[in-house]
Parts: sequence; C-alpha cells; structure tokens
Amino acid sequence: MIRIGVVEDDPASIDRLVSHLDRFQRDHGERFHVGAFRDGRDIIDDYRPDWDILLMDIQMERVDGMTAARRIREHDAEVLILFVTSSPQFAISGYEVDALSYLLKPVSYPVFEQELQRCLVRLRRRERRHILFSTVDGDRHRVDVADVLYVESAKHQVVIHTLTGDYSVVSSLKAMEAELAGDDFFRCNSGYLVNLRHVTGIEGNDCSIRGGVHVQVSRPRKKLFLAALAAHIGAKGITS
Repeated sequence: MIRIGVVEDDPASIDRLVSHLDRFQRDHGERFHVGAFRDGRDIIDDYRPDWDILLMDIQMERVDGMTAARRIREHDAEVLILFVTSSPQFAISGYEVDALSYLLKPVSYPVFEQELQRCLVRLRRRERRHILFSTVDGDRHRVDVADVLYVESAKHQVVIHTLTGDYSVVSSLKAMEAELAGDDFFRCNSGYLVNLRHVTGIEGNDCSIRGGVHVQVSRPRKKLFLAALAAHIGAKGITS
C-alpha cells in the first residue's frame, strides 16, 4: 500500500488534501495509507523513511517545510516530495531537496489528480525494493537493495556496505541472507554476503566488487558462486 504523509499546519488545507486523496482512491481504485502531521517538526522528530509521498506545506510555525525536507533528505533519498504552498517564490529552493513539483493553494482536484498520477507513475517505474533498518547509533535508514555492495559479518553486528556509505546494524549474516533472499545476493563464505550485480571479476578464489574490494570465495562454495553469477548475468546482463 502506498503511504502518503500530509505535512500542513492549516486544518482546512489538511481537510482539502485528504478529501482529494479520498476522491482519488475512489476514482482510480487505489488504496493509500494517509498520515497527517501538523508541523515540519512533527514529521522530522523520529522520522522513519517509510513514506512514499509527502505533501508538504512550506510556511509552518515551528519548522518550515524546506527545513523539514532538508532533514528528511539526510535519511531518505527516495520519498517523493510535493510542496503545497501559497508561496511560489520558494519554488527554486525545491531543487535543493529534489522536490518533484509544487502545487499552489488552493489546490483544485484536477491539478491534484494530475500530479498524483505523475507520482504513482514515478513510484511504479522504480520497481525496486528497499530495506529498512536501524543502525547501532539508533538512526533509521531506507536503502535501495540495488545499492548494497555487500554485507559483512562483524561479531554481533553486520556492516551493510552501499554505494553511498556503510551502516553498522545489530543483526546476523543469516538474518540478512534471509532478508535479501531473491535479490541476487550470494553468501560466498561465512563472513560475506555479496550482491552479484556489483561483482566485477573473479581472480582465483577472490571476487572483485565495484569499488575495488576483494572478497574471498570459499572453495566449497566456488562452484555454486560461479553458477549463481552466470545465472545473474544471463538474466539481467552486466550492469554499469
């Protein structure tokens, strides 16, 4: 189910947007989970990157929408942000936070419908899976599975190495292997789970991973590893 957050300090504007969302669901046979936040601070406090779309006012009393969007982008690069505002002069600043578009108040249903359809097309084009986790320091992150390079076991934790950073998580490699089952990951030894899409070569018993990392493939698992890699390349080709 698509999760949509409305961040708005004006009750009348919240009612209008929620009414539009209800009508859209009826007209298009969609189902949304809708949550409302009365200020930018309300959503950034304990923000969890599990929203798909945020309809965000800009001028709010405690934390404005632009500030809230910047904070959200620190943890969530995927959520689609639409600013709903009576202040078009802030439009240029939207590029800083990768806002999808602006809707000017009062938002008519035809305009709202058109923009929401655009959001849904964008969401469905992704067709990508994400994992949600909490790091050892308590931060929550949502990461595109395709961006995970490999997962490393480290005592009672695992380190999730991605294209953009590393995250230490209290978990086990076995649990991560189960979480990522079906996403073309392969456990090449007792300590590493490798994303096959990022394997760039094989040298002896080592596989090279994008970024220059080398991970050993245990001898008992090498044949299975090569078969899995060949199947992955055959099905999806070599990614750039």
